Order: sequence, then C-alpha cells, then structure tokens
Amino acid sequence: MTLGGANVWTNFSYGYLNDSPSGWLLNPDRSRLILFTRNKKSPRNRIRIFAHTYYTNHLCEPTAIKSSTQMYLDNAWDKWHDLQLEGWTFAELELPE
Repeated sequence: MTLGGANVWTNFSYGYLNDSPSGWLLNPDRSRLILFTRNKKSPRNRIRIFAHTYYTNHLCEPTAIKSSTQMYLDNAWDKWHDLQLEGWTFAELELPE
C-alpha cells in the first residue's frame, strides 16, 4: 500500500516488542551462548542480524567464540523462536569493554 509515494508498511515492526532479536540465549545444558545483535550498517529495508555463538565456562560466561553468522531479520526471528522452543533461555550478561 502506498500513500504519497512512500511505502506505508516500512514504519511498522513485525509485531514484537523489539524490532529485532537482541541479547543472549543460553542453551539448556549451559555450554553455549548465542548473542543476537543488529548489523547497524544494514539498510532499513534489508535488516541483517549477527548471531555470535560462544562456548561458556562453569559460570555461564562466554569464554571462546565458536562461530558467527549473519542473517536477514525474518530468519533471525525464526531462529530466536526455534531456539526458545528447544529450551534456550534469555540470559542477561554484561561484558566488560
């Protein structure tokens, strides 16, 4: 739907509180974390999300990076929800800079 030449739907979110998945997910056996962050250089109409997977120590803190990937917003939301269905939980971590 266009109104005045602009795409009206570009200003709406995907129905979530956040416009993109962001934060840490911890797997059920507490051995891995995934950090979801938005790629700030991606265009608004093709938003890309970074997903960095880390190994964890006994305190569930990231110790070493396992892999990194970049995906489009819809795929990132699908992965976020699929991981939560598999038992991954949201973790609040503050890393030193």
